[in-house]
Amino acid sequence: MPWGRILTAMVTPFTADGKLDLDGAKKLAAYLVDHGSDGLVVAGTTGESPALSHEEKIALFRAVKEAVGGRAAVIAGTGTNSTAASIELSREAEALGVDGLMLVVPYYNRPSQEGLYQHFKAIAGAVSLPIILYNIPSRTGRNMEAATTLRLAEIKNIVAVKEASGDLDQATAIIREAPAGFLVYSGDDSLTLPLMAVGAYGIISVAAHVAGDKMQAMVRAFVSGDVAGAAALHRELFPLFKALFITTNPVPVKEALQMLGLPAGPVRLPLVGASPAEKEKIAAALQAAGILPAG
Repeated sequence: MPWGRILTAMVTPFTADGKLDLDGAKKLAAYLVDHGSDGLVVAGTTGESPALSHEEKIALFRAVKEAVGGRAAVIAGTGTNSTAASIELSREAEALGVDGLMLVVPYYNRPSQEGLYQHFKAIAGAVSLPIILYNIPSRTGRNMEAATTLRLAEIKNIVAVKEASGDLDQATAIIREAPAGFLVYSGDDSLTLPLMAVGAYGIISVAAHVAGDKMQAMVRAFVSGDVAGAAALHRELFPLFKALFITTNPVPVKEALQMLGLPAGPVRLPLVGASPAEKEKIAAALQAAGILPAG
């Protein structure tokens, strides 16, 4: 720690018939690290973790670690809505040599705030790796309140949170009261700069798949004190940030990667590909950002 300010929540490449594409994952991981990513989060929301088997996740962690482990942090998405299953996967990921874990708020079973605390505490106690908590109420059906995050931040190996609640007040409360060294990452590309303005450390990004260099430039400009330059880059990228969420993530970003000739493949059911109208909007946003040639 720290792993860097731009961590890309990497898609999971599949073959045309829906099988795990480990060669594609290695190529994509290398591309991302070459283009602005300080580290990669593997098998998170953008990686379609609910559609991956336990064995596929392990194979994916291993492949990405082999591809970029000497150059960038590899963070394994090992959180599920089962504490026991999360502990098992986290221990296996640790044995593979990943650099850290990301643990999502348990989805569907809607635990209380005390349940959230006990879930994350149990996983943290079972491993020695540093942990990023992941709060995304729109996916999980449960918001992890600032008080719960701050309580968990007192556990030695819980070192950061990815805040995708969209609530700047909640993120500010965490930043204001967290112990020294505890990091807050934005979970929304469009809120990267606003959250950094109140003390967030960086972004766990979707857009960095296709705009990593520009996002790195934006973050570096802000950190160096060039707020106007950072704001100009934020405004330039804002339409792309929104286009990559016109339908369920990771559908748009996988379409964008395919337009750029990068490994991605289809999404797995129950997700389906973008509609023709959505593809047009994604292409237009890439062109407007200077990432995809016009026409």
